[in-house]
Amino acid sequence: MAFEALSEKFSKIIKKLKGQSKLTENNISDILKEIKLALLEADVNFKVVKSFIENVKNECIGLEVEDKLNPSEMVTKIVRDNLTKLLGQGKEELVFQKNRPTVIMLVGLQGSGKTTTAAKLANLFKTKYNKKVLLAACDTYRLAAVDQLQELANSIGVDCFYDSSNNALDISRLALDKATKNFYDVLIIDTAGRLSIDETMMDELKHIDEIVHADEKLIVVDALSGQESLNVTQEFNEKISLTGVIMTKLDSDTRGGAALSIASATSLGIKFAGVGEKISDLEAFHPDRMAERILGMGDILTFVEKVESNIDKEEATKAAKKLYEGSFTLDDMLKQMKQINKLGSMQSLLKFLPGMPKISDEQQELLDKEMKNFEVIINSMTKEERANPDILKNSRKVRIAKGSGKTNADINRVLKKYEQMKMMMKQMKNKKGMFPPNFKF
Repeated sequence: MAFEALSEKFSKIIKKLKGQSKLTENNISDILKEIKLALLEADVNFKVVKSFIENVKNECIGLEVEDKLNPSEMVTKIVRDNLTKLLGQGKEELVFQKNRPTVIMLVGLQGSGKTTTAAKLANLFKTKYNKKVLLAACDTYRLAAVDQLQELANSIGVDCFYDSSNNALDISRLALDKATKNFYDVLIIDTAGRLSIDETMMDELKHIDEIVHADEKLIVVDALSGQESLNVTQEFNEKISLTGVIMTKLDSDTRGGAALSIASATSLGIKFAGVGEKISDLEAFHPDRMAERILGMGDILTFVEKVESNIDKEEATKAAKKLYEGSFTLDDMLKQMKQINKLGSMQSLLKFLPGMPKISDEQQELLDKEMKNFEVIINSMTKEERANPDILKNSRKVRIAKGSGKTNADINRVLKKYEQMKMMMKQMKNKKGMFPPNFKF
């Protein structure tokens, strides 16, 4: 995740504070120096850092410290509140129009992930907000841009509009007409990017905006581009008056300075964040949640939202019922493992939960390999064996091992995991109050 290095530094700073019995000018000064260095190393714009430090300093010095208060908690709250402001407090909301299509223009330089982000945004609106979305392919300069957008649109089941005139202004005009007449909720316009900003590019964007009167003009910037993304955003904002930012690759191991700089330096909020390569890896950006993630507090709300949007509730209920009744099979276990896998890697999930240990890349690789092994092994069993694993004696295991290309030890690991899941549910069932006496699904 972006901010990982910054988060580690903040955790160390807060840990030092916990050893202080009270706040003094000296220890506040020392802490602020460390925070300043951490932000600069994260590639946050120096003017933004200066303003941030001044705000935190003024709030810390103005505190009336009471004996019952914990200095580390006080400073952490002040830092969290100011990080939230830095990330664009209250600016992430996107409002949908009621009686006409909501028009969203995506702009940015070539290579920022604009076309892919257009499809991710369409998928998010369709799946989470139940919106009817039309994509408009207005990038008539980059080879295969239109084909790419149409292919992505087909993969998520939304419509994509393109006209053979190969003229971005005509395409945007016709797309708006289609969106209006056919009662689409949202029109997303994928505009052309360039390797650098030029007047021709800006003129085209201005003319498109004059035609469609975009409700949102969102710039797509790559978190890996660091301070350059701030410069690009400022230039676009001056020319076409942006309404917000979509930050891509926030899942990567970047220093995170771009996200912390843009909102403060441009007064533009980050509205969405790209957090992976999958079409579903785009989420609404919440400054308060990201601030808490940076400070190692986790992000339970986002975790819950991921579970709700990715887990099949009906399947999960069936599995829980089977576990409770003792009729849980290996097929059921595999289904649940696949459900959990939809949420993302264990490495990424643990970052949402405060106080959880980190998983290294090597450990994640082992987990991914284990999941694949489990699937191959279970699929190599007969229907009877998957339903009743107790019949799996040595001769059957030898056959399954040969069929799956695995070993008896691999098969035993699957069976051990299966027994652990059954035991866990048995313990939950026996705990008073965990399930009501007349428990039903």
